[in-house]
Order: sequence, then structure tokens, then C-alpha cells
Amino acid sequence: MIAATSIAEEIMDLKKARRATILAHHYQEAEIQELADAVGDSLELARKARQFDGDVLAFCGVWFMAELAKVLNPGRIVVVPDREAGCSLVDACSADQVRAFRERHPDHVVVSYVNTSAAVKAESDLICTSRNAVKIVNSIPADQPVLFLPDRNLGAYVQRESGRTNMRIWQGACIVHATFPMRRLIATRSAHPNALVASHPECPADILAASDFIGSTSAIIEWCTQVSAADEFIVMTESGVSHSLKKLAPHKRFWFVPNENCNCSECPYMKRNTLEKLRDCLRHLEPRVELAPELISRAARPIERMLAVS
Repeated sequence: MIAATSIAEEIMDLKKARRATILAHHYQEAEIQELADAVGDSLELARKARQFDGDVLAFCGVWFMAELAKVLNPGRIVVVPDREAGCSLVDACSADQVRAFRERHPDHVVVSYVNTSAAVKAESDLICTSRNAVKIVNSIPADQPVLFLPDRNLGAYVQRESGRTNMRIWQGACIVHATFPMRRLIATRSAHPNALVASHPECPADILAASDFIGSTSAIIEWCTQVSAADEFIVMTESGVSHSLKKLAPHKRFWFVPNENCNCSECPYMKRNTLEKLRDCLRHLEPRVELAPELISRAARPIERMLAVS
């Protein structure tokens, strides 16, 4: 505890010296969230960054989120604690693959989930988040074929909710959400029969069908802490949200279901970030997100189109 406090003090000193803003995703460890100027989802944080003065954005999340912050804040230095904090969804879909698809299917509108690289965003027509994905797809003329990428579970959810039949779905998946097994949800419901189930739409269809609420990370937090009058919840997303949930509703109880990969519900990429790495990235301004101006311009266009729709 003494060492952690000392590192936290170093971080705050470096933050002041660098004129930096610390942004933390809901899936980060609690001690990182406590030091952050803003906590939220990836797009929410990238947009919130515009509200802060300063020269540096230290993005505590995964690499694609830091890229997004750079696209929306091109004049700022953007650093991350760990360059290897990646994402299975980003790995599932490359810009070359999207370009190849577009050459074969020039009539399709490409809708990319925010969990993609800046290079894939630059090849897209529209970007969406888990919160607005259905609205974004519904904004496209009904006779226009759509490619939705890269998350197969979110894509299937959007297809069900929109009723869209002319929609192709990329076959990527989140290594946390896609591996939640129904048998473990059933066991947790049996242990906590009064709990409502709140699930992220990256979860498999059987999990979503058994849920009382489906929404993005921020939407789940909002529903559990502010909207629902229930006292207990089974939360089907990364367990890092427990910090925000308990902070906003300390009188309520929240249960998390282990996935198939481990006896936990943690993202191994998100958990690569530590206080020590945050301190070091502020000290050295590395690892740093560097994007070509032309890529930033192209990636920003589908994001701005999304914002105009939503």
C-alpha cells in the first residue's frame, strides 16, 4: 500500500508537469480509475478529452481506444501505459481485409464497431458503438446491403433488433464476452434468484435472451445504479465495472459470472495497464500513438457521420 501511494503521488506530479489528462476505461483496475480525470467508454472518453486543457492524454485502456482519442484530438500527444494492450476484435479484422471486401462488394455500406483499428475506421462508411449500433444501422436505407464488423455477437443482436435481412456479419469476437457460458449464468441465477441480469451485446445470443437488460458498458452502469429499483444484479460484462457500480450504488449488490477462459471475467489486455506503467508513460511520453494526418482525416469522417446520426 505504501508503494502504491508513492507511485500515485509520482503520477500526479508528472501529470502536472506534463499538463496531462488521465483517461481510464471502466475495465481498468480501481486504483487507475481513482486517479483518472474521466472514466468511461472508449468514444465517451475520446470526446471528453476535448473538455480538458493540456498537452498530453494518457489513455488507460487498450490501443484502439488511444488511437480513437488521437483521431478526435489530433493536436495532443496521446500515450498509453502498455503498447501490448490490444483487443481480439481488432485482431480479427484488418484494413486490407476490409478493402478486399469493398472491391468485391462495392454496393455494401460498411459499418464498423468502435472496437477496430484507426486503419479499419478509415475504410468504413459509418462507425457505431454498442449503445447506438441499432440506430446507426437503421439510419441506412433498407434496400442498401450492409457489412457489419467485426463482432459477430453484436452484429447478430443488431440484425435481430433491426430486422435487417441484407446484412453480412464479420466473424470476430471478444475473448471475454463471447466466452460467457449459459450454464454458469444459470448457476449464478440459482444462487441469486432475486438478481436481474444486465448484459453487454457482445455476449452470445442465449445469454442475451436470458437478460433483463442489454446495453453498453456505460448503459449497464446507468441502468443498474440509476434506473432499476432492484437491489441485486448479475452483470455480464468485464468485472472492472464493479468499481463504478459500487461507487455509484454502494447499497446494491453485483455478481459476476466467470467465462470459459478462466475463473474470472477480466480482459487480459485491459489488465496489462498498471500504476507503474502509467507513471512511466507520463515520464517518457512513450508508448505514443502516432497516426499520419491523412489517416486521421479519413478515420474521422465515419465517426463524424455517426455523431450526426446519433
